Amino acid sequence: MNGKTAFTGLLRHFQLTLWLNFRSPQALIYGYLVPVFFLLAFGSVFRADTPPLLNQMGQLLTISLLGGACFGLPTALVAERERGVWRRYRLLPVPTGSLVVGTLLARLVIVGSAVALQILLARALYGTPLPQHPAQLVAAFLCVALPFLGLGLLVAALADDVPAVQALGQCLFLPMIMIGGVGVPLVILPLWAQRVAGFMPGRYAVDVLQRCFTDAAGLPGAGFSLLALAVIGSAAGIAGTRLFRWDAGRKLSRSALGWLAGALLAWLAVGLTAAATGHLQPVLAKETAYASITDEQANGITYDDLPGDDEVVSRLAPPILPEDRTVVAGGFARKLELWAPGQLADAGQSTRNLLSVAAIADISQDLHEAEIARLVFDELQARYKHAELRRILAWIVLRPDDGTVITQALELDFPRHPPEAVVRERSALYARKFLGRLMGKIHD
Repeated sequence: MNGKTAFTGLLRHFQLTLWLNFRSPQALIYGYLVPVFFLLAFGSVFRADTPPLLNQMGQLLTISLLGGACFGLPTALVAERERGVWRRYRLLPVPTGSLVVGTLLARLVIVGSAVALQILLARALYGTPLPQHPAQLVAAFLCVALPFLGLGLLVAALADDVPAVQALGQCLFLPMIMIGGVGVPLVILPLWAQRVAGFMPGRYAVDVLQRCFTDAAGLPGAGFSLLALAVIGSAAGIAGTRLFRWDAGRKLSRSALGWLAGALLAWLAVGLTAAATGHLQPVLAKETAYASITDEQANGITYDDLPGDDEVVSRLAPPILPEDRTVVAGGFARKLELWAPGQLADAGQSTRNLLSVAAIADISQDLHEAEIARLVFDELQARYKHAELRRILAWIVLRPDDGTVITQALELDFPRHPPEAVVRERSALYARKFLGRLMGKIHD
C-alpha cells in the first residue's frame, strides 16, 4: 500500500468515526447536552457576577473535556470492541496504531466543537466576554484535551463493557467535579479538599483554561499546571496504549495492575511536588482575600516613589468641602454613589471597581481627573470602616493582579477603553496614595 492510499484510508476512518458519533444518542448527550446543562446551571448561580460567568469559564470548559474523555471516548471504543469492529480493523493493511490515533483526533474535533459551543452560548445567553487570548486558548485546549484523552484511553483499556466504562468514568468524573476544583470552585471548598484537588488533573486544567479568559499575561504563568497535565496525561496514555485490547474476548494480563499503578503514581507525584513547591496554597474567596493581609504587610508598603499629586500620572485634587461635592466634576459624586459595580457585596471587588474609575479618568486625561480621584477616595471612606479599607487598599497594592478591573464605564461618561494592564497599574498607584493618607504617612 502506497502512502496516498494509506492516507485516504485514514481520512475515511476519521470521517466515519465522526459520522458514527453524531448518530449515537449517548455520545451526543455526553458530548453536548451535559456541557450545556452545566452551562445553564452555572449561569443560574453566577449570572449576578460582573461580568457573568467570566470567572467560571475554565471550570465549564474542563467539564466539557472531562465528559468527552471519561465517557465519550471510552464508550465509543468499548462499544466498537464489543461489536468486533477493532478485531476487523487489525486485518486492514494499515498500521493499527494509526487507527487509534485517528480515533483520538476525531474525539479531539468533537470535544473542540463542544468547547466552542459553550463559549458561544455563554456569550449569547449571559454576555460573557470572549477570551482575552484566543490563540493561547487553542494551545491551552490542546494541552488539556490530550492528557484527558490519555485518561479516556486508559478507561477504555480497563473496562470490559460499556457499563464498566460508566462506572470507571464516574470514578474520575465525580471526584474532580465535587472536590477537584472543577464543578465546585476552589474558593468554596474546605482547605483539606483544596489540598486533595492538587493531586487531580482537573484543578490544573481549570487553571490553564481560565488564564486565557481573565489573566492579563495568559499562559506564561501556568508552567506548573502545564507540567502536571503533561505528567498525568503521559502516564495514562502510555498505560492505556500498553493495555489496549482489540478483541472483546481478550482479558487483561497480570501486568495491567503495574501499568495502572504507574498511572496513579503520576497523580501522587504531581500532588506531592505541588505541596513541596508551594503550589497548594489555600485559595481564598475574594471577599476574604483582603482579610488575610496583616498589619505588618500594610506597614511595610512604601510611598517614596509615588508620583506627585500634581504630576501627569495619578493626579489627585486636595480635599473637597462637603458643600462642594454636588457640583464638582459636573455632579460626578452622585453618579459615583449610584454606580452599580461599586455597590457589590464583595467589598474588595467593589473597591477595585471604584479605583478603576479613577484610573480610567487618569489614563483618559479627563479634565476633572484629579477631582474624580478625590471623589473616589471620599466615596470609599464613606462606605467602609477605616480598618477594613486599610486592609482592602493594602491587598490591592500587594496583589494588583487579583480580582478584576473595569476598563470602560459608559454609564459614567467614560467612552475610552484603556488596556487592563494599565488600569491595574494606575489603580495600584491610587490605592497607595489613599492608603498612605489613611495611615498618616502622606499628608494632603
